[in-house]
Amino acid sequence: MAPRLKEKYDSEVKSKLQERFGIKNVNAVPRLMKVVVNMGVHGAVENKSKVDAAARDMGIITGQRPTIRNARKAISGFKLREGMPIGCAVTLRRERMWEFCDRLLTVALPRIRDFRGVKTKLDGRGNYTLGLSEQSIFPEIEFDRIEFQQGMDITFVTTAETDEQGYALLHALGMPFADQHDDKN
Repeated sequence: MAPRLKEKYDSEVKSKLQERFGIKNVNAVPRLMKVVVNMGVHGAVENKSKVDAAARDMGIITGQRPTIRNARKAISGFKLREGMPIGCAVTLRRERMWEFCDRLLTVALPRIRDFRGVKTKLDGRGNYTLGLSEQSIFPEIEFDRIEFQQGMDITFVTTAETDEQGYALLHALGMPFADQHDDKN
């Protein structure tokens, strides 16, 4: 069975986007390629177990084992040496990507206190990065077992050629943008 959000994209969103942007080839319609979840761990230099705890939490949230990211350069001001673990990341594709997006949009984001929507700034190529301040908004994380609050960046990589197309795709999938600008559908 296909993920619920993918079914919505195939049945509704794809045809709306094709009509809105006048795209003749159905394969040229903007789609979600991958979702990258990245955690830079604050305090990883002093306490190496923080990276392991962050990787464990990220694995629980995404359903995929993260890769540990190491420092590329030594920076003496931060007491950082080349090769030290400083974060973790996961790249989600296909079914796992759709399942994660569905949980993020329908369960996790609405749990944020005083939530008024996410910023509408895309990167100029139709991709969008969302910053979260803590991992506890995901229901998979048990609040009592959190060792420390950790933020994360979630990047939605699309095949959209412009920010307008990327915005339309993400908005149609259910991204709760704060100011619903140029909404023509």
